[in-house]
Amino acid sequence: MGGVSQMPFDTLNLAIHVNDDPAAVRRNRRILAHALGAMPIWLEQVHGTDVFDADTSPQLDAGADPHCDTNACLRPEGPDPLEVMAVADAAVTSRPGVVLAILTADCLPVVIADTQGRAVGIAHAGWRGLAAGVLENTIQALRHRLPPDAILRAWIGPAISQAVFEVGADVHQAFCEARPENEMYFVARARSGKTSDFKWLADLSGLARQRMRDAGLRYIECSGWCTLRQPELFFSYRGSTRTGRMATLAWLDQAPELP
Repeated sequence: MGGVSQMPFDTLNLAIHVNDDPAAVRRNRRILAHALGAMPIWLEQVHGTDVFDADTSPQLDAGADPHCDTNACLRPEGPDPLEVMAVADAAVTSRPGVVLAILTADCLPVVIADTQGRAVGIAHAGWRGLAAGVLENTIQALRHRLPPDAILRAWIGPAISQAVFEVGADVHQAFCEARPENEMYFVARARSGKTSDFKWLADLSGLARQRMRDAGLRYIECSGWCTLRQPELFFSYRGSTRTGRMATLAWLDQAPELP
């Protein structure tokens, strides 16, 4: 809500690749940046597993302040909201004030951070990226910058729920061929009684939780919100292929000053 995009992208669509008016997307991203006080790090997401180190982004290397002062984020001469920092489906940072962002409209947005707030990562996990290891790669990138005893916790944001996420044999095979125990996250549905016509209802959030547990995470929370069933709150690609994308955002606050 609160953006300028017209139907079917109304109103705060933040994605440029959905054929919305680029001027509207630019304005929407500036509105968001102004509310945050910083321009997010935008990625070109490809349903892959690459993780971008946001601490190496060009504007930070140049010594620039990632924050916007006053109304700078809304001005035409401010940071270009449509600039993409990397082709990746996840990003990590250990620098306070650097805002990470991923776009979704049914896929899983996942935020992972250590409990002491020293590093944070964010990942876009559709079924392809999830099966290929995007969450494991994000966890590994975080652990590389943290001490060995660091404890990670995760949050899974609004995404399509199992009750309405019907998938075919390709998705079922991607998760269950090598790991038969993943069958518990699929409910089979035969449309005509033929094996070839089988479809499954897939628990994408459940699969993500299991993969993060296998990677050593003990604390995992899930929003429980369904993007398809709550169209008044979320964009949903399954609900309408011509739709916008919403952003999940994560950053580290500045450490409080001690007396």
